[in-house]
Amino acid sequence: MRFINKRTPRTVTTITPQRISFVGGGTDLPSFYTNHGGAVISSAINQYVYVTVKQHSPLFDEAYRLSYSKSEHVNSLDDIENSIARECLRLVNVEPPLYIATAADLPASSFAVGLLNALHLLKGERVSPAQLAEEACEIEINILGNPIGKQDQYAAAFGGLNHIIFNKNGRVEIDHLVLHNNIINEIFENSLLIWTGIQRDATSILSSQNKTMDNNIKGYELLMYSTINCKSLMLGNSNQFLKDFGNILENSWLVKKKLEKTISSNTMDIMHEQVKSLGGLGGKLSGAGGGGFFYEIVPKDFQEDLLKIFGKNRVLKVAYEPIGSRILSEIY
Repeated sequence: MRFINKRTPRTVTTITPQRISFVGGGTDLPSFYTNHGGAVISSAINQYVYVTVKQHSPLFDEAYRLSYSKSEHVNSLDDIENSIARECLRLVNVEPPLYIATAADLPASSFAVGLLNALHLLKGERVSPAQLAEEACEIEINILGNPIGKQDQYAAAFGGLNHIIFNKNGRVEIDHLVLHNNIINEIFENSLLIWTGIQRDATSILSSQNKTMDNNIKGYELLMYSTINCKSLMLGNSNQFLKDFGNILENSWLVKKKLEKTISSNTMDIMHEQVKSLGGLGGKLSGAGGGGFFYEIVPKDFQEDLLKIFGKNRVLKVAYEPIGSRILSEIY
C-alpha cells in the first residue's frame, strides 16, 4: 500500500540493514526456484547502508550529482554510470536536480532498497516493504539482468529473522520467526564474521552457478530442505542448540561448495578448519562465496582466541536487527 504525504521533504536519509543467510542460499536464484521453488532462512544484522537523497541546488548547474565509491556529475539520466541508481531514478520519477550519496558498513547489497525507499519518501510516498523488495528485484534482476537471487532485497526491506519462500510463480512469502528463550541473541552472541581477506566477484560465481544449475539440482534441493531442519531447530527446545545449529550450517556449506568450484578455495578451506580447531562449531561463507566473510558459530569462551589469531581488523561481531529499511532523517 502506498501512503501519500502532501508535504514532501527536500532531503531524506534512509538506513537499510544488511543480512546473514543461515541456510538455503542459492535456491533464491530464479533459475532454480521457477522450476523447483526455493527457500532461505536469513536475518538482518546491525550493519547498514545509508542513502541520502536531496533536492540539489540549481547553482551547481547539473541535473544529477552522485557520491559513492566515485563521484558523478551528469545532466542526463542516461549518462549515470551507476546502473542501480540510474534505474531506480527511472522507476521512481523524481524531478532533478538531485544529489545522491551513499555509504555502507560492509560491502553493500542493500543499496537498491535503501535508494528506492529514499526516492519514494522524497515524493511523499510511504510504500510497503514488499513493494520495496519487488521493485529492487525488478531493477536488479529483470531490468539489469544481474545473475542474482531475491533474498537480499527481502531481507533488507523487511528486517528481522525470516523464513523466505520463493514460489515457482515468482511470488514471495515471508514467515517472520519469533524465537523464544532468547535464542536469536544466543546465536549472535556466539558467532563471528571473519574476513577472508579476499575480494570476491559474486557476479562471475553466480553466473557460473546459473549455467550449471541443471547438473546440480539435487544439491540445491538439499539446501532448500535444510531450511526445514533449521526452522524446526530454532522453534524447538534443543538442549545443545549451538552445536546443532553449527552442524546445520556446516553441512549446508559442504553441500554448497560442491555446486561450483570457485565458491571456495584451498586457502579459505584452511581458514575455516582453523576456526573449527579453535572452538568453532560450524559455519559458512556469507553470500555467493569466493571471498568475503565467513560466518562462524563460535562460543563466547573461544572468541578471544580467534581475535588473537586473526586480529581485530578481520573479526567482526554483529547483532540481530529486527527492523528493515527505514527513515533516518527527513528535512523539510
